[in-house]
Amino acid sequence: MTRYVIIRILQALIALIGIIILVFILVRLSGDPMDLIRTPTSTEEEIARLKEYFGLDKSYPEQLWIYLSSLFRGDFGTSIIKRQPVIDMIKAALPNTIKMGLPSFIIAMSLALVLGVLAATKRDSLLDNGVKLLAVLGQALPGFWVAVMLVLLFSVKLRLLPVAGMGTLKHYVLPVGTMVFFMLPGMMRLVRSSMLDVLDSEYIKLARIKGLPDRKIIWKHALRNALIAPLTSAGMLFASLITGAVITEIIFNWPGMGRLAVEAVQARDFPVVQAITIIVASMVLGMNILVDITYAIVDPQIRFQKS
Repeated sequence: MTRYVIIRILQALIALIGIIILVFILVRLSGDPMDLIRTPTSTEEEIARLKEYFGLDKSYPEQLWIYLSSLFRGDFGTSIIKRQPVIDMIKAALPNTIKMGLPSFIIAMSLALVLGVLAATKRDSLLDNGVKLLAVLGQALPGFWVAVMLVLLFSVKLRLLPVAGMGTLKHYVLPVGTMVFFMLPGMMRLVRSSMLDVLDSEYIKLARIKGLPDRKIIWKHALRNALIAPLTSAGMLFASLITGAVITEIIFNWPGMGRLAVEAVQARDFPVVQAITIIVASMVLGMNILVDITYAIVDPQIRFQKS
C-alpha cells in the first residue's frame, strides 16, 4: 500500500509538471496581452517597459525557467492587468468559491446517497420514477438556464431572494441551489445503478436468507460495496468545483475563482490563468490519490500492490 501511494504521488508530480508546461505554452499562443493594454496614446517605449517589467521581452525558454523557479518559491507572479500579486487575488477569491462549493457538495452528495439508495430498494415505485425523472431533467437542462430561471422566479417575480452578491444567508440560496441541481442528478443516478447491481448479488441474497434485517443489509453491506463508483465520481466532482462554479459565479456576481478565471482568460492575464490552472490540476490529482486510498478502506478486498 505504501509503495503504491508513493508511486501515485510521483506520477501526480510528473503530470503536474507536464500540465504547467502545457498551459504555459497555450496561454502564450492565445495572443499578446499588450494588445489589450495598449491605448491610442500608448507609445512603443511604454509597451516595451511593460513587457520588460512582466518578463515578456525574454524568450519562451527563459520565461518558462523564470516561472518554474518562482513557483518553486511559492510565487505565482503579478497580474498583468490588475498589477497585484496573483497569490493575493487567489487568497481573496478561493474562500468565496469554497463558501459556495462546499455546502453545495455536501447537500448534493447527501441527497444523492439517500435518494439513490431508496430508489434502488423501491425499484419501479413512484419514488424511483421521480428520481429517474429528476436525473433526466438535471442532465438535460443547461446549468446557465436553470440559474437564470431561478433568478427570474425567486428574485424578479416573487422578490424573495437577492439576485447577486454574498452578504447574508439569503444570498447563498440561489447559487447553492444551482450548484446542487448541477451535481445531484448524475451522482444520484450512479448511486442507484450501483446499488441495483449489488442488491442482485449472491451475498445479499444469502444475507436475506439468513434473516438479517433489511436496514442492515442495505445500509451496511450493500451500500459499502456500492460506493466504489460513486466515490470516484464524487472525488472528481469535488476537485472540479472551481471550474464547475464558473457559470454560477458569473450569473450571481459571486467573487470567486470561477469568475476570476473567466476575467483572466478574457484579458489574457497569463499569470492568473496559469495559477488557477495549477490549483485546479493539483486538486484533481490530489483527489485522485485520495480516492484510490479510500477504495481500500471502503472495500477490504481491494489491495494495492504492484502498479
